[in-house]
Amino acid sequence: MQTIVIVGGGAGGLELAASLGSRLGKKKQAKIILVDRNPNHIWKPLLHEVATGSLDMSIDGVSYRAHSGQHHYQFQLGTMTGLDAADKQIHLAAVDDEYGVQVLPERNISYDTLVMAVGSVSNDFGTPGVAEYSYFLDSHQQAERFQRGLLNSFMRVNQQGAENKLRLAIVGGGATGVELAAELTHVANLLKQYGMPEMSASRLQVDLLEAGPSILPALPARISTAARRELQRLGVVVHENTRVTCADERGYVDQNGDLIAADLMVWAAGVKAPDFIRDLNYFELGRGGQIVVKPGLQSSVDDNIWVLGDCAACQQPDGSWVPPRAQSAHQMASHIASSIRRQMKGKPVRPYLYKDHGSLVNLSRYSTVGSLMGNLSGGTMFVEGKIARLMYMSLYRMHQLSIHGWLKGMCLILAQKVGHMVQPKIKLH
Repeated sequence: MQTIVIVGGGAGGLELAASLGSRLGKKKQAKIILVDRNPNHIWKPLLHEVATGSLDMSIDGVSYRAHSGQHHYQFQLGTMTGLDAADKQIHLAAVDDEYGVQVLPERNISYDTLVMAVGSVSNDFGTPGVAEYSYFLDSHQQAERFQRGLLNSFMRVNQQGAENKLRLAIVGGGATGVELAAELTHVANLLKQYGMPEMSASRLQVDLLEAGPSILPALPARISTAARRELQRLGVVVHENTRVTCADERGYVDQNGDLIAADLMVWAAGVKAPDFIRDLNYFELGRGGQIVVKPGLQSSVDDNIWVLGDCAACQQPDGSWVPPRAQSAHQMASHIASSIRRQMKGKPVRPYLYKDHGSLVNLSRYSTVGSLMGNLSGGTMFVEGKIARLMYMSLYRMHQLSIHGWLKGMCLILAQKVGHMVQPKIKLH
């Protein structure tokens, strides 16, 4: 019985583990092992809601251990630090608790098939001061750390005079930065209901900084224009053509030497593959340290190693590169699951073709904008408002159904909706 090891439990990795576990693990046709450095999963596009307290990891997160027991795969907690391709083993670092006491020792895990699904991390491009003074939103731990700092800052401003504001600067006008800016406004208004009567969006100053000529640069101009208009209506100051050259305790400094003062700073500009991939010194790497793959998503140097999601450098027949989006990871996970099953039957691997179903940007409870059906005859359909928000929320629901199955997924969705009706609308601790 072959062993399939999946490193990374993000959107694509967890969907792949659930699919292979339900099809191969349940029938004892293969042993499926999922490895992740965290014990819990959250859909990465929603990390900005974890950061503002709109989502609570203890309620909305998925425990890998519980999920593995229901979907016939094994879970190993740990961080991959090494690869021995000759012996087909990966090396995991020891796991310590918060007090420095070792919980799990260093381990080697053998594989027949390895899937790298380690996602991406923020790229600060070596900008001085950014790592020291900025929050990042690459993981739920980082998002929860920011949420604690944000809540403390809100409480402090609530006690001060009405002329004082909480100043917050976000670098990066992509989807994460834009959605975070809108969500912050929503949360600031909600705090009146939860013991902060002097708090509102008027006590919040959000500056959104984008180095390029427009926010949401990867999306059609109509979407970026609509998003900019809505953010400005909410009071967010949008700085385009603004490149950050350094950061310090006062805020960010742009290319003209001007200071954008901030009490809290968030860096959400650019992504790259985790640095440890380069340190493995095994794969062919593309731009941003991504692993170059063949048309079928096998790594260019080893057919026994597959790659999916943000860490994959996958070029399409037309010369374009698959973008680092959740829909890409979902499609790649489905393709690899099908390909592995085909291989086990002695069938050849088919090439992977990315299908762009459009993009949606959720501006909290205020609006949603985006385009749909981007792959149909080269055309797009612009959507905005309630219909767009419904479509956006359906993406998360589809992810839940893909990892839990239809019956449990629908029950879980219903339970969460009931829970959100009786629980506070934001996390207050």
